[in-house]
Amino acid sequence: MNQRLESAIVAIAAGIAAVAGSYAVAGFTPGFVVAPVSDFVVAMTPDAVVTWSIQTLGSLGQQLGLLLALVLTVGLFALATAVGRVLADRFAVPASPVAAVACVGVALALTGTITSTLVAGASAGLVVALAGLGRSGSESGTTSRSRRHVLQAVAGAVGVAGAGVVLGSRRSADVPESDGPVAADVQSLLADAEEQSLDVAGIEPLVSEDFYQVDINNVDPTVDADDWTLSVTGAVDEELEFDYDDLTELESEHRFVTLRCVGESLNGKKMDTALWTGVPVMDLLDEADLNASENCCVMLRAADDFFEEFPLSALQNGFLAFEMNGEPLPRGHGYPVRALIPGHWGEINVKWLTEIEVLEEEVDGYWEKRGWHGTGPVETVAKLHAVNHLDSGEIQVGGHAYAGTRGIQRVEVSTDGGETWDDATLSEPLPSEDAWRQWEYTYEADQPHEVVVRATDGEGDLQPEEESDSFPSGPTGWVSRRVEP
Repeated sequence: MNQRLESAIVAIAAGIAAVAGSYAVAGFTPGFVVAPVSDFVVAMTPDAVVTWSIQTLGSLGQQLGLLLALVLTVGLFALATAVGRVLADRFAVPASPVAAVACVGVALALTGTITSTLVAGASAGLVVALAGLGRSGSESGTTSRSRRHVLQAVAGAVGVAGAGVVLGSRRSADVPESDGPVAADVQSLLADAEEQSLDVAGIEPLVSEDFYQVDINNVDPTVDADDWTLSVTGAVDEELEFDYDDLTELESEHRFVTLRCVGESLNGKKMDTALWTGVPVMDLLDEADLNASENCCVMLRAADDFFEEFPLSALQNGFLAFEMNGEPLPRGHGYPVRALIPGHWGEINVKWLTEIEVLEEEVDGYWEKRGWHGTGPVETVAKLHAVNHLDSGEIQVGGHAYAGTRGIQRVEVSTDGGETWDDATLSEPLPSEDAWRQWEYTYEADQPHEVVVRATDGEGDLQPEEESDSFPSGPTGWVSRRVEP
């Protein structure tokens, strides 16, 4: 085998092993060597590409970004391994420890995490050692021996990668440990919601079983509740700081809240509901004694460097949640504390909240800087997700409808492409100002036809018929679907 090809394969195998070793001890956390590279990829991606990816690729775009970061990180460690071999040859010393040290340097520069760094370097060094490479290229031996070197390196990389996946997955727990059983009042509210849910196959119950997740980052921050603090700063008479115990010891409330992603397609599935436990934002702002004008704004900042601005009026019913469905917030949903701003698009409900800054003049938030107008209010929508052919021969269609704090008054269904309309059956409203309702409609049909659905909000306004893309203010239009009998 060509010496250069052999060296390249061994270097790539060492790069894979370094990344896998880091994952084994860090899991999918900021200590994982891919995390900072992923952040760099996100930061360097042009806004136009981000917008196109959100609208065209959806979640796949984020997965491709992570894959690119993974490839780049493997490449960095492969390069470090190759440089280590060259240095080892030059100074006539074993290649394995030199390559390991080179990879340690890369890992330390990326994460600054000692354990992840050392294991990444050791994993790369192990693969180089398994390859049995000599101190110089001229000593590589016969073709068969060269192939054996490569196979040993690849086998070592596969073994480290397999162990890394198993161990790392265990360290990537998304749900913090619960402090105890779910409170009785939460259990009662969840039971009521389950009882109110319509029996329609193919749609989520009123409290979602699988809540969607969208973030600006591919690797979520890991925040320890014991170390977490929330600062109230800016135009206040007294800047304050609250720790987790301060917040959770305040009188808490339970609220059903629906979140919908501004970047989803019109009939997408990035809309879900949960029962959240927390405290009103204004409890903290009142304690800090606001001194800004009524027209001022508030900037919410997060541990992942996300930030979003709201008019102060939007926070009057804002909420700081620390539990979801009676359990501590999952890491992916903002543990230990996140903001929920009624009636606003999901992605600006800041997770991993660390600061509330009261402003004296407007500034753009994260998404506004990128051309989106997604702060709210959300658009009214009736989604069509279920088409069920019943044993009776009838057809049942169903979905969810949501209009933010305006509520849902009515959902209508047309089975002739919008010529005529009938009222759908709605689930009873949850005790909330900002939650969806389910709908279903059962009918008979013996020919292919087009089903169209539309909603009327609680203020009597009909869902807009005109279709628009998600950028910049969220998708609009009536959802339709061709149905075969």
